[in-house]
Amino acid sequence: MDEELYEEDIFTLTDEDGNESQFVLLANEEIDGQTYVALAPAEEDDDSGEYVILRVERDDDDEEILVTIEDDDEFDHVADIFDDMLFNDDGE
Repeated sequence: MDEELYEEDIFTLTDEDGNESQFVLLANEEIDGQTYVALAPAEEDDDSGEYVILRVERDDDDEEILVTIEDDDEFDHVADIFDDMLFNDDGE
């Protein structure tokens, strides 16, 4: 996998409506042969622990892109792994 996707700690993501938001990379992990990233909103001042998980795929030009995980079972499986990685047993 190309490391260039992870050189920056800040990602600017664009939603379906064209709205841009900045996110901070919390972690990336290969799970079951697929790479995923956990991103937290860069603007968040609170320590809510909320974050998004996206799957890394390649587009038609062989560029890495981040996509939403549509399958609930896949998302739940990946979210459990990231929760274990990012938060200790004390809920921190």
